[in-house]
Amino acid sequence: MTLAVLLPELGRISGGKIAALAGVAPFDRDSGTLRGQRHIAGGRADVRRALYLATLSAATHAKGVIADFYQSLIGRGKPPKVALAACMRKLIVRLNAMLAKGANWQAKPA
Repeated sequence: MTLAVLLPELGRISGGKIAALAGVAPFDRDSGTLRGQRHIAGGRADVRRALYLATLSAATHAKGVIADFYQSLIGRGKPPKVALAACMRKLIVRLNAMLAKGANWQAKPA
């Protein structure tokens, strides 16, 4: 609910743009021939905080796609914070795609 309120563009723009608005898109700081690490930056801080807590719970205390992705990143030697940032991006892009397709979040009557 928090993400829907703080990020009304959810489901209306592309995955890359929604990740940038949320502040979880990797940006480069390259100059000339120098190539460096990518860092997340910018975006809406309140959205990033809410997304961080949701992802932390989904990645470490639950089972599912995000938890499996997190474990695979950790297994490949990524630091936990880097893996969590990648999971944050994956979560917001997946949520954006679900809302764009018109996924019904309400329970179906039995």
